[in-house]
Order: sequence, then structure tokens, then C-alpha cells
Amino acid sequence: MDVRYLKGVGEKRAALLAKLHIETVDDLLGLYPRDYIDYSAPCPLAQAPFDIKCVVRAAILSKGLPARLPGGRQMVRVEAEDDTACLTLVYFNNPYAPKKLEVGAEYLFYGKVGGIFTAREMINPQMLPVSAAGASPLVPVYPLTEGISSAYLAKCVRAALDGGVPITEPLPPELRTKYRLCGKADAVRMIHFPQNAQEVHEARRRLIFEELLALQLGMLLLRTREASRTGAPMRPCSLEPFWASLPFAPTGAQKRAAGELLADFARACPMNRLLQGDVGSGKTLVAAAGMYAAAQSGYQSVLMAPTEILAQQHAATLKNLLSPFGLRVALLTGGVKGAAKKAALRAIVSGEAQVIVGTHAVLSAGVAFARLGFAITDEQHRFGVRQRGQLAAKADHPHLLVMSATPIPRTLALLMFGDLDVSILDELPPGRTPVKTYAVTGKKRADLYGFVRAQLAAGRQAYIVCPVIDESETDMQSVTAYYEETAKPQLAGWRVGLMHGRLKPAEKASVMQAFAAHDIDVLVSTTVIEVGVDVPNANIIVIENAERYGLSALHQLRGRVGRGAGQAHCVLVTDHATEPVRKRLTFLASTNDGFAIAKYDLETRGPGDFFGSRQHGLPALHIADLMADSRALYAAQSEAQSLVAADPGLRAPEHAGLRAIAQALFRDDMALN
Repeated sequence: MDVRYLKGVGEKRAALLAKLHIETVDDLLGLYPRDYIDYSAPCPLAQAPFDIKCVVRAAILSKGLPARLPGGRQMVRVEAEDDTACLTLVYFNNPYAPKKLEVGAEYLFYGKVGGIFTAREMINPQMLPVSAAGASPLVPVYPLTEGISSAYLAKCVRAALDGGVPITEPLPPELRTKYRLCGKADAVRMIHFPQNAQEVHEARRRLIFEELLALQLGMLLLRTREASRTGAPMRPCSLEPFWASLPFAPTGAQKRAAGELLADFARACPMNRLLQGDVGSGKTLVAAAGMYAAAQSGYQSVLMAPTEILAQQHAATLKNLLSPFGLRVALLTGGVKGAAKKAALRAIVSGEAQVIVGTHAVLSAGVAFARLGFAITDEQHRFGVRQRGQLAAKADHPHLLVMSATPIPRTLALLMFGDLDVSILDELPPGRTPVKTYAVTGKKRADLYGFVRAQLAAGRQAYIVCPVIDESETDMQSVTAYYEETAKPQLAGWRVGLMHGRLKPAEKASVMQAFAAHDIDVLVSTTVIEVGVDVPNANIIVIENAERYGLSALHQLRGRVGRGAGQAHCVLVTDHATEPVRKRLTFLASTNDGFAIAKYDLETRGPGDFFGSRQHGLPALHIADLMADSRALYAAQSEAQSLVAADPGLRAPEHAGLRAIAQALFRDDMALN
């Protein structure tokens, strides 16, 4: 049912709900609370902690009149008390909340207590009458958008449940019995309106298992769908001529991964493989070996990169590796225009170009391949399942390789990417000197700039990374302010450049090309340089506000240096050297092993910080957590494998509900037809 027709919604509010991806009543019921306010145990006012959100119980003594403040704001003060202390409730631009409060009545208030011990105050608190708290002391807190409050969402959910909206039970009875799971309807009611913490626990257990089962079923359905179709079978091929052409010896891990690619090429069904390796482990060389092999069987290869800069870099690298064998590399990005674009398109459709490198431009309708057999996406975490599918649809189910420089422990990778086989590059090429990493506080900034100047005087280049573009928090300098107020004065006489995500692609490319050509000595940038062009002469990277990043993100940034001869340096700067921050940054400084860093990051910060927002290319999960819920993930994978083995397409009537939840989870990425 369309959410517009739910009582209390209508067209205007439906447009606001759409920003939360709520279009149907099922979407609304699937927007689970991210937390709860527990009104069951209020804190006495005298013991309420300062600047930490808490619940207090107080009786209303008096209500002041609205007062106008400079700037047009309105303020109302309400005096309240309990047996231990007094409290002033301050409402800004909210005249309706004080009107609901009755003098002499008791209420529960939720917010931060401020002021001083003799004059406590709470600004714009949330409120619940004491009588209402007895019936439902746990009040849901939802993800919000402008114009939509948690109270309004709870009201809508209540209207849907009270209106008898049917809730289908997708799990077979035997699964619910085996794992002691409550029914779907009970779980939905309890997750939104729990009576106690036990109901929250029971609802979460049920809904987490269902979501992870849907994820694993969807992955397996994708795999079985592809496995039944013929791809581009290729002739057996020796890679010895390719390896012999290199001016260096490949690592054992590179040879092993390339061998896994060729074994997949020889099969009748398309390859679906994830190649993950640490920064600098040589994934591009493995991809080039696959391209060489594909060309020997008369097939084209395409590599899709997330940025124009990275696509240009890959194109240059692949030309060096493959041109000795007469293979032509074509570049196709948004920046390729006019005659150059027409020539590239002609070379692709005629088969004259055996290797094509590009951005999302390679997915556009005007791009036609002569005989595409091998498709690669670089930086897997930047692309979803749908984009991988679009690339594969450019030909008769070509072999697909997805590459990621974000190391993930193998067992978790196998669970996360259930539709992919996994190859791992766990060796670095010989001769790469580990980057020396130092963690310092802002007090050392003057010494740090002296060190940077010494490196520049020796003919080297430097990166300086800042987290944000505009001033948004008092303790963080924006990259533009840092560039003008800190970097340029400290590095007077040196050529300092600026780059951030709001520059146009052509501007970014121009800045990076100037840095690569050593027309810029120091590049002040946001994390857009995480995936960027190689500058072997850059041997130092300074990362400001290092505590703001996950360790895996810092490790990726550190990988920008150490690509040339000589010692490279990474300096992590923080003005918030708490004990947890010191521990994390010290750990990063102690190792260059990306897999060890990933494991530590997952364990200490959790997958929300590790993966960021949709950083893993999987469908968005509403309640499950890939790391914290690993036991449920293993159980869901086992059950999904058994179900799909017995009923490959989940076409049996008793599995219709399971197929539906898998389709719903993957609806934004790829249809499971």
C-alpha cells in the first residue's frame, strides 16, 4: 500500500518520507528504530549528569511568557522541580511544547542537563507524561529527515499496525523453530513498540536473521543465475611470455591469482571473482595478465575505475604492460570529447581496441563492444551489485573481476561477497620500503613543517590531508582555511596546490597532473587523493585530524606515498589525543599489514565506521551488522546454501516468501529474475 494513503500522511508528508526511502507502508514498517529512550528509570535532578543525555522526572511549577530574542528567535522558560533540585526548561522557537505542559503535573524529560549545580537547565527536551510512560517506557528513536520527527514516524507506524496492515511471514516454520525465532508480525510490533528490553532483544534476533538470510539468498541467486549461462570460454594460455616481458619478477601471490583467473576463463560459465590486496600489492598487474590471456582468445577486456584520474593512470600503466604484444588500449571517460571520443568508440565497436579503460562512461548506451570477454571494476567498494551487472550486460555474460584495495579478513569477505569467489594478494612486490609512520599532537606542528620543508629542499613532494571542505565544527579547520592560513604561510616559497571534492573533474585532473609533473610541491587535499594518480616523487603525507578516520582509511591514504625510491613518511596529527585515539594511531604506526589493520579496525570501531556508508557495494542493511552479527551471518549463510541447493531458484510455493525478501533487499541493485 502506498504510504500516501495511510492516515495522517498525504501527498506533502509522503514527499518528505520519500527522503527516508519510504514509499510504501512496508517501507515504513521496515524503518526500524536506531535507538530507544528509556523512560523507565529517571534520574533524580540532583544526580543528573551534565552534558550527557538522560531522563529526569519533574513537576511543573510555572510557565513564562514567550520572549523575543535578537535575530527573531522566540524563547519560553518553564520552571520545574523534583524532591532534590530545581530545573529550568528552555524552549527555543517551539511555542507548542510549553503549551502542552500543565502546572502541577509531572512529566518525564529527555535531554542534556546544562547550566550550573545551583541553576540547572535543559534546552528543548523531549517530553512524556508520567502516565504514558507506564504503558510503554521505551520510546523509539528513528533516522530522521527535515520536517519529520520520531514522534510523527511512531504515530504513522502505530496507525499502520492498528489499521491491520497484513504482515507476511517469509520464514518457514522449521527455521523459526530451529532458531527459536518469534513470528514476523510480533517482531515488527516489538521492534517499534517494545514493552521491555527483552522484547527488543527477541525482535532484533528475528529481524537480523531474516535480513542476513535475505542477503545470502540474494547473493546465491545471483550466482546460480549466472552459473547456468555460457560466458566467453577461452583457450588455455601460457602467461610465460607476459611474465618474461616485465622488468621485474611478479610475486608468488600475483602468479597464483592470475592462475585462478585463467582457470575460471576455461570454464563454460562466467567468472565472478573478487581480487583483494593491500595498497601496492599489484592488483593491476594481475588484471593485465588476464587481459593478455583474453586477447589470446580474441576477446576484448574493459576496466572500469571510479574516477577519471584513476582511469587515466590505469590506461597509462596498461599501455606500458600490453603494447609490447600489439594490444591497443582505448580510454573512455567523461573528459574524452569530440574527435577523440568518436575515435575511441569506433575502435571499441570494431575490435581494434582490445583493452578499454574508463569510468562510468563505459556503461552508457552508446558504447558497444565487438567481443567483450573480460570485465573488471576497480575499487569494488565504490560500485554496487547493480553497476557490476550493467557492466556484465554489455556482452554475453563476460568473465567479471572486481578489485578492492580495502583488505577484509577472508572469512568475512566470503560471507559478504557470497556471489563472488575470492582471490587475495598477500605479498608486496620486492624492493618496496615500508612507510615510516608517526603519530603526533598539534603541538608538534611547527617541527612537522620543518621536516616537510627539509624533504622539499631535497627535491621531494608532499601531501597534506584535511577532512572537510567548509568549516563545520569548531575543532576542525576546513581544507580551504588550512590551505590559506596554515600551509601557505608555513611553506612560503614553495608551490602549494589545493584539491577537494567540489572541484570539477577537469579541475581535479589538472591539479593532479600538475602535482605529478612536479609543478606543485605540496598538495593540500581532502580524501579525494585516497584513489588518485601515482606520484613516485611524493614521499611524505601529513594527515590532519587523524582521529576522524578509521584505521583502514588512514592506511589507504598512507598508500599514496612509498611508491618511489627512498624512504617515505606518514605523519598522523591529532589535537584530541585521548587514550583510545593514542592506542589506535600507535597501532597503525606499528604495522603496514592492511589485513591486520582491517581486523583491528573492525574489532575496535565496528563495520559502520570501517565500511562507511555503503562502502562495500552490498545492498543497504536496515538492522543487521556484518561484523557484530557474525554468528547470525554464518547461520544465515548455511541455511541459504541448503535452501538454494534443494530449490535453486526458490520457485517452490513454500519458498515464495524467502524469494520475496531477497528480491526486496536487492531491488535497488539488481533484479533477481
